[in-house]
Amino acid sequence: MLLLRVRLPDRPGSLGAVATAMGTAGADISAIEIIEKGPGYAINDFRLTMAPDALPDTLISACAALEDVRVLWLSHYPENWGLASDIDTLNEMTAHPDRALEILVQSVPVVFHAQWALVLDADRTVVQGSALAPELDRGACELFAPFDEPHVLDLPEGWLPGWGETWVAVTPMPGDMALVAGRLGGPEFLESEVRRLHHLAALAQ
Repeated sequence: MLLLRVRLPDRPGSLGAVATAMGTAGADISAIEIIEKGPGYAINDFRLTMAPDALPDTLISACAALEDVRVLWLSHYPENWGLASDIDTLNEMTAHPDRALEILVQSVPVVFHAQWALVLDADRTVVQGSALAPELDRGACELFAPFDEPHVLDLPEGWLPGWGETWVAVTPMPGDMALVAGRLGGPEFLESEVRRLHHLAALAQ
């Protein structure tokens, strides 16, 4: 399973042209998600599989050959994750308020196509982490500062022993806590994604 992030023109026929190009390259699209829209453009995530004899490079070339289309990111995607939305997470947190924090942390990697998520308390120690979250001491947690406003950081390779370049999104939570989501190797978190992350974090009581 692959996840492909593409910037394409926001005009009739663009999405169809991209889907056709992917099919020609041997891709089978299973889901499409609109991540962001701006003046004249849209950024979409495509979850897809490739034919056994097809190469990912062919997929990138097929999309890039289209006018005003740019591939932003291509990576493997856990097959058992599926797709989930902010609303799914919010509904589950509302239904199980005693587990809201746990639900938030476990849902963020799926909703935002990230590798991991964790919550820091007021002392900047980890109180909740997803399965693939790094083990951090207080000093390493300070790398995510500031904690009082939503922001994005690009942590260089080696920011933690054995870890590569990682994009993180950080947003404050009630109770002087903070939510951190990480993507190993990218792509950078978009402004619209940070806003959504901040909204979910604010509702996790």
